[in-house]
Amino acid sequence: MNNLSPTRPTFAFDNSFSRSLEGCYVECNAAPAEAPKLLQLNHALAEELGLDPVVLNTDAGTSIFSGNVAPDGAAPLAQAYAGHQFGGFSPQLGDGRALLLGEVIDVHGKRRDIQLKGSGRTPFSRGGDGKSALGPVLREYLIGEAMHALGVPTTRALAAVSTGETVQRETPLPGGILTRVAASHMRVGSLQFFAARGDEEKVRQLADYAIARHHPDAADAENPYLAFLEAVTEAQAALVAKWMSIGFIHGVMNTDNITISGETIDYGPCAFMDSYAPDTVFSSIDTQGRYAYGNQPDILGWNLARLAETLIPLIDPDKDGAIEILTDVINTIPARYDAYWTAAMRRKIGLTTEQAADGELIGGLLTAMHQGGADFTLVFRHLATALRGNAIPVQGQFTELSAINAWLENWRARLSGEDVEAEARADAMDRINPIYIPRNHKVEEALTAAVEHEDMSPFEALLAAVSHPFDVIAGQENYAEPGAQTILPYQTFCGT
Repeated sequence: MNNLSPTRPTFAFDNSFSRSLEGCYVECNAAPAEAPKLLQLNHALAEELGLDPVVLNTDAGTSIFSGNVAPDGAAPLAQAYAGHQFGGFSPQLGDGRALLLGEVIDVHGKRRDIQLKGSGRTPFSRGGDGKSALGPVLREYLIGEAMHALGVPTTRALAAVSTGETVQRETPLPGGILTRVAASHMRVGSLQFFAARGDEEKVRQLADYAIARHHPDAADAENPYLAFLEAVTEAQAALVAKWMSIGFIHGVMNTDNITISGETIDYGPCAFMDSYAPDTVFSSIDTQGRYAYGNQPDILGWNLARLAETLIPLIDPDKDGAIEILTDVINTIPARYDAYWTAAMRRKIGLTTEQAADGELIGGLLTAMHQGGADFTLVFRHLATALRGNAIPVQGQFTELSAINAWLENWRARLSGEDVEAEARADAMDRINPIYIPRNHKVEEALTAAVEHEDMSPFEALLAAVSHPFDVIAGQENYAEPGAQTILPYQTFCGT
């Protein structure tokens, strides 16, 4: 990488990972991009990071986002991690196509990673080219920003560039690089990498660093590493419950894609459901349905059990005793998750109080939706319209009306026991039930236009809609409707 001119953008890097965790990464530079072009810049996020979007939206910014130039203070590195991929353990994965440029403290005082994704080969590339096609870059930008707008903890996109190069996948594709921002890029697999090598001291260093950065309250606990597991468990249970409440399917919940911070990361073969079906799978490589929508809560527990395994030596000198202690935490995951999920679903159907039978009421709606082929997003959105006196939009989502009509009657009876005005309740529901999500057909339209025709306008229009998911905007009705039913199921593909 070269140095910038004196007019270069300023990043106030404070690189604690490289400073504190020698041996957990490999220093590496990005491969030069031939003819980079800045396609998208997240002005609001730039300002949140304390950066000047006007300066970034120049050739100097493009040089940084393409990896052609390293900003002052950057310490480019590829992080080491392992991971269980579809249940099988890979002891060495690591950043095969990503480089952490460094960390900044944002305007809220929070430490944030800035990373290039798709910037070329690293020592962890395992024979790959380390590049990314432009389509997956734009998909991650779009889905990540939609998730942020929906209130889901997530990595975010600062910029997307085309590189002017061709990457070879099944077919030649234009290349791209995403500049990704995260609370950190530490994963369950980060600890697994060293646990698999029997390096207890490095696991301890990583855990101490993660505690200080993400879960500082754990440091004061009687057993900080047990409290650390509980904190990560709580964060991940809340996250997956949020996914489930909006019909999101991650598609590749490998342990190398599960963050210590509790953010969603790695939007590869992900998508949102249209018609509600618990066995929905979008990933082309998930042939067994391991990461289907309905399996995500169980995989949450499986992945956290793998984190617990890395902590055994830190919990108690007696291995059997440590396993018993850790197992007690893992056994709490279903209840933790259920508490978050039930609370979220109560809000989605407008309940402001708790009753024991609420789970049955929620389950009854989901059963009716499954049997009736109803659209997940629109059913919840149109319940507010039903509260305002018009049940036709929600009924129109069902192929058969008897089940939803019976449910609506039970629902209204439950609501009658709460002292809340219908309009106020409906308004509250509209603030948490989106009208716009990244509909699969609209995502494909936007990516096709950008990649095949160099037309970013459909992408930008869709991004604008999903960045305000709760606000009905005249003229954007086509972003609210599901695509036409097809015989073949919709598939998404991993960006590698």
